[in-house]
Amino acid sequence: MQLDSAQLDTFAAVIDDGSFDAAARRLQITPSAVSQRIKAMESRLGHVLVQRSKPAKPTEAGEAVLRLARQVSLLEVEAIAAVKGKMEGLRLPVAVNADSLNGWFLPALLAVPAELVTAFDLRQEDQDHSAELLRNGTVLAAVTADPRPVQGCRVQALGKMRYLSIASPEYADRWLKGRPLPEALAEAPMLVFNTKDMLQHRLLRKVTRRRLDPPVHTIPAPGPFVRAIRLGLGWGMIEEEVVEDDLTAGRLVEVAPGKHVDVPLYWQHWKLDSTVLDALTTAVLAAAAAGLRTS
Repeated sequence: MQLDSAQLDTFAAVIDDGSFDAAARRLQITPSAVSQRIKAMESRLGHVLVQRSKPAKPTEAGEAVLRLARQVSLLEVEAIAAVKGKMEGLRLPVAVNADSLNGWFLPALLAVPAELVTAFDLRQEDQDHSAELLRNGTVLAAVTADPRPVQGCRVQALGKMRYLSIASPEYADRWLKGRPLPEALAEAPMLVFNTKDMLQHRLLRKVTRRRLDPPVHTIPAPGPFVRAIRLGLGWGMIEEEVVEDDLTAGRLVEVAPGKHVDVPLYWQHWKLDSTVLDALTTAVLAAAAAGLRTS
């Protein structure tokens, strides 16, 4: 039983672009041809591979096929490049958490030889959840907080991101001054990046030894998140290097001085004999050594 590369490319396009019509536009074939290829795969394997939802998603069986599609596509492009002497059409999907993407990670992409990668396809995902994108085949590599290797992947330690609890001086005077900190934090408005962001709750438990339920604002973008803290909308956890100068100048203050949350980060990628993945891994490790705590 075999799946040809055209079928695998079509399946990946449906998942990446979210629909049969969008995949047809990318592949420059008709939606009917896309449907026929997917149905042929499903008939051959005896399983439904695509959830016909908006956007289209892989079924559990489809996740295994998506992993295969990513790997075959990468190796196929590299093999053709070895013959022609030029890399063409490689779109490399990688998962990265927002704070790494906003800080130390991007220089790694510049360090990858331009002749190896046509385009990077970065997927922003919380570091506690990015490993799932490896499991389901969405990406070939990921920055993750999970030290356990995903099946079929290699894992390497990168270092730690240190987060401090930060607020504006005006916010601290209004909500925290003159009260025991655990009591104040039970009522003081708090910012989170999204529903997966648990850094603030980890700091609360470290400081109070209790589970608190303060008012929460959700600000799902790094720039506006920091700006909201500067404006006094709430307190939140920000990477140490982002706020060092502001803390020194008194433009921002620590909510819980001396307390912090360290997040260890790891690099995971598929075990493939791939020049591209090797080059990206080398670049990511170098960028992490320059931008993260390694002790």
